[in-house]
Amino acid sequence: MDEIVLRGMAKWPNVPAVYGWLALDRRGNWLIKGERVQNQLVADFIGRNYSRDLRGCWFFQNGPQRVFVDLAYTPYVFRIVSAEGAPLALEAHNGSPVAAVGGAWIDDSGATLLQTEHGVGIVHDRDLDRLPPCLIDAGGNPLAEAVLDELMELAQQGRAVPIWLNFRESRVRIEPIGSGDVARRFGFVARPEPPAGEEVCR
Repeated sequence: MDEIVLRGMAKWPNVPAVYGWLALDRRGNWLIKGERVQNQLVADFIGRNYSRDLRGCWFFQNGPQRVFVDLAYTPYVFRIVSAEGAPLALEAHNGSPVAAVGGAWIDDSGATLLQTEHGVGIVHDRDLDRLPPCLIDAGGNPLAEAVLDELMELAQQGRAVPIWLNFRESRVRIEPIGSGDVARRFGFVARPEPPAGEEVCR
């Protein structure tokens, strides 16, 4: 977290938290009361001070005050930042580079989810057409487009498919998952609510 945030937390330790103001959409945009944060410096500040509590609720630490985040889907959105033809490189919506992918899933809507050292997130929908060169079969061979399309459709139906994601030195099996199971599976709260009796700002 930023030094100014840490100093604020130490100086004013009991500031009521904020709920219902800040949200993260499926494309990694921060929204305040439904309006996208356009100022990049503000967006970067939110991203640098983004974390989660023991309940699985994600928040932005704004100085001494926690501003809890409503998630449109997952806590992270990942972008492909590698050049065309280069090995796959990923970055989270808050600018954090991805060093490791520990799991990969296709949900029932066709979204790709990844578990990284930061947490779980979806691959930005505008980057999905850049993923196929990184998808391989059990032998490490590229998948033909028609074969891949068929397997992706089966995965959306909840069927196990022989697809692996090639990321750095690892090969990660892609599994099916229901979108309604994601928050429970990965232990996060999409719509945080204050504990009973807690003083809050709305």
